[in-house]
Amino acid sequence: MTAAAEVLDAIVAGFDAEALGAYGVHVLIGDDEAGHRWRSDDRENVYSVSKGVSALAAGIAVDEGLLALDTRALDLLDVPSPGEGVEAVTLEHLLTMTSGIDFSWFGSQPVEWPDLAVETLRRPTRGPGEVFQYSDASTYVAMRMLGAIVGDVRDWLLPRLFTPLGIDNPQWHRCPLGWIIGGTGLELRTEELARIGRVLRDGGAGLVSPRWVERMHSGWVETGYRSRYGLAAWEGPGRCWRLDGLYGQYVVVDAEADAVVTITAHEEHRDHRLAEIAAEALAARG
Repeated sequence: MTAAAEVLDAIVAGFDAEALGAYGVHVLIGDDEAGHRWRSDDRENVYSVSKGVSALAAGIAVDEGLLALDTRALDLLDVPSPGEGVEAVTLEHLLTMTSGIDFSWFGSQPVEWPDLAVETLRRPTRGPGEVFQYSDASTYVAMRMLGAIVGDVRDWLLPRLFTPLGIDNPQWHRCPLGWIIGGTGLELRTEELARIGRVLRDGGAGLVSPRWVERMHSGWVETGYRSRYGLAAWEGPGRCWRLDGLYGQYVVVDAEADAVVTITAHEEHRDHRLAEIAAEALAARG
């Protein structure tokens, strides 16, 4: 039995023992891979795992010299009456949820304003870099910054990320103006998401710089939750770091084990256990 199959068996047994609502799981250790399904591998909304893909888009743009972490939102977006202090809000603040703007909006909610980015940036900040507030609006504004340079971000990503990974024509939920939501709404199969996971495990896999992937899971900020936050990524469980989406969408990276576990699910009550069981199975191998 390969290492991936051994870890997979432990994960599947753990999910089944706790009756967790998993759709599929994929394990990659070194070059060994194994997967298991509880239902067909359909494209599903990966929710806030989309933030990690948005962060990869930003990293590719940084590599190409189009953006920098200290690029200010107002340098690229026209906001007639920006909120107090918002002139200091940067791409890094938006991707780390530390813009300080008190605006909690998520993709499941309606867009009640003519322009969601303008509405976000017209509100005052409590101090960029000083306050963590999780919101899909932050990633949306970050992707609007990129969109101001490249146009449609999904289309721009096709030859840079999706096509090289064999992910054909992925769909991404959009706002009424036609821009991708960014923070949620990307639809992928478990196996497709596993290819994103390989990119993260392999330090960018030649598609984005290793330095950028390292930044995604370093420079942690305190959140008031169980985990600290990086650039669209969460610390833990254990020695791992992860992309984390509603109802149990996970990419769990374990650098020490040269491994990544990808999970899609619909678990409404104990979704955190999916990532924990995956991390425990990896740790058990040493």
